[in-house]
Parts: sequence; C-alpha cells; structure tokens
Amino acid sequence: MLKNLSPPNAITLSQSNRLKSKILKKIAQTGPLTFAHYMHLALYESNFGYYSTDVPKFGEAGDFITAPEISPIFSRCIARQCYQILNDLNGGDILELGAGTGIMAVDILKELQHNQFLPNHYFILEVSKSLRLHQTKLLQKEVPELFHHVVWLDQLPTHFTGVIIGNEIIDAIPAHKFRIENNTIKEIYVDGNKGALLWKIDNPSSSDLVQQVKSLGINFPNDYESEINLLLKSWITSLANTLKKGLILLIDYGFPQHEYYHQDRNRGTITCYYRHHSHFNPLIFPGIQDITIHVNFTAIAKIAAQNHLTVAGFVHQANFLLNCGIISFASSLKNTIEHFQITQQIKKLIFPSEMGELFKVIALTRNYDAILLGFKTGNQIARLAL
Repeated sequence: MLKNLSPPNAITLSQSNRLKSKILKKIAQTGPLTFAHYMHLALYESNFGYYSTDVPKFGEAGDFITAPEISPIFSRCIARQCYQILNDLNGGDILELGAGTGIMAVDILKELQHNQFLPNHYFILEVSKSLRLHQTKLLQKEVPELFHHVVWLDQLPTHFTGVIIGNEIIDAIPAHKFRIENNTIKEIYVDGNKGALLWKIDNPSSSDLVQQVKSLGINFPNDYESEINLLLKSWITSLANTLKKGLILLIDYGFPQHEYYHQDRNRGTITCYYRHHSHFNPLIFPGIQDITIHVNFTAIAKIAAQNHLTVAGFVHQANFLLNCGIISFASSLKNTIEHFQITQQIKKLIFPSEMGELFKVIALTRNYDAILLGFKTGNQIARLAL
C-alpha cells in the first residue's frame, strides 16, 4: 500500500520533517517513546501535529471523509435522537466533542430548528485552534440566525443536562502498543537511529499497562501484537462526571473486546489515512497523516458502568440510522436526481460493505430510562459480554 501513496509536496514534507526532527531530538534526550507518546506528538504537538496545523484533513481535499461530510442526513438522524432527549427533559444542551469542520453542528441545529426544539446551548469542545476557526466561519455562514446558541469550550462543563456527542473521537486517543514474547508482556516503543524512526521492543513502561493487559483475561499467543488504551478510563470518567442527566452518544469504528483481540487480529488495529489511502505505518509522514486506533467498546461499557452510567444501547451504525428514520429522508424527495443522490449516500452510511457494520454506536445514560429512538431495534448489548 505504501508504494501507492503519492509523495507530499515540498511544503508539507518540510513540515513533517521538522516534527520528525523534534521527535528524534526528544528520543535522543529521554530514550524511546511509548507509542502513545509518539501518537500524541504526531497528532497534537503545537504547530506541528496533524490536528494543530492548517493542512486540510476532512473531505475531498483532505485525507478522509467522515459520515457528516458524506451526507447531512447522518447528522439529521443524530438530531432526531437529540430531540427525543431534549424533549423528554424539557430542554437542555448539546455538547459535541471535537466538531471537525463544524458541518455536524450545522445540520443538527438545522434539523432541531425544523422540529422547533433548539438546545439552550450547542457547546463545542475543540482542542484544535485551526479547526475551531473553521467551525466558526462555517456556522456563521450556514446558520447565522442560530449562531448565538453555539459556545466553544476549553474544558468540559459541570452539571451538564442534555446530549454529549462524540463522532470518531475515541479512535484518535493515543494508546500503547504491546507484544507477547515468551509468554511475557512487552511494550513496543518508537526509537530513532540515524535519522529514522523505528520500532523497539522492551519491558513495559508502567505496571498499569501490564495490569490492564492481564485484566483482559485473554490467553494471548506468543508474537501477538495489539494496543491498550490507558487514557480511556480517565476520558470516560470525565464524561461521566460531567453528565448530570441525559445521554452520551459515541460513534466510532471498532469491536467488542473478544473481537478486538481475536487471535487472527494479531498485529493490532492501528490505521493511518493519507490523501484518502489507508495504510498501517504510523512512523512515516508524522504530522501530515491521520493515525487512528479502533475502539474497544467493551472497555467503554465497563468503565461507564463503574462510573454509574447505564449502558443503554449498542448497535451497528446502520441500525441506529434506520431506527432514526434515515429512509424517510429519501422517500420524501420527489426530484429524481436528488432521490438518487440521497439513496447513494444512504448506501454508503448503512451498507455492511461500507460504514454500516464497522461503525458502532454506544449509548450511555444517566437519570434517563426511556427506550432510545436509535436503539429500539437491533440492540446488541449482549455482544459486549459485560
């Protein structure tokens, strides 16, 4: 796959090489980096990390396309789930974690305006300054009359009531890589040699990593490699501490734990995206390609339960969208061309060979007991093996 990647232009390559030099310097000073540390630098290092620069990321001009960019009906389905919660709670707020281009916020607000039930606030928690600027411009352009509802945050709010949305957020949380050698847990680090980044296997960087791998309860064979997300517990816990009443809706690609750590998935799930090509080498092009790790949904559910959240639903993205009435958006169109376009978008979102089954949706609730619209059929909580 790497031979199919087109080379970066001189400007972006120079930018990547500057970050690579910083990473190599840090390795020379402190020793090999955990993969979590490397991933954090590659994605979030100030002025150089992938999400800290102005390099296009989303859509045709970027490296990948997310569901909200594929079609507005994805976000309109999310809005229908939000409407149920906000209506039942007699009001509340929406909080979007990492809003990308801002297009999901635009389409959710439009749909809720159509339903005459807007949130008190549409909060956006965004760490990227460049993306925050992009979101501001888009929202001002597309929904100027609703812009006063939108508030950008630097940290999670307290005593939140409403809906918290995270679409393709967890896959960007840095995780550690581990390997089994001689029936012993080892860690895979990023090292440097003669200006090149390379892998190094050594003893684990922490007892926490060893404990969490052992707690999976899986008898891994030798030479098995995968990832463990040590930051997930604090991340879910912080959301649990934020939510007073309502719903946390998380959408991402991944698996229940027994599928994530299947014996045939013995090289992990790290995937990189560069100019709409996926590959599996995160050590090339630091800062100018996306690095992602699939999500262990069982881990999310267990941490949520430990924090007294209710795991209210777990479905394929296709089931969620169908439950929220995605087909109705096409059936209501009389224009043949528009109907065809929407139908093609729906296929991309729900077909098993596209996004329909790889992407999952998990619902975590607090002080809300009604059956959720998006989970009324096809609920597969049992697959999480809690």
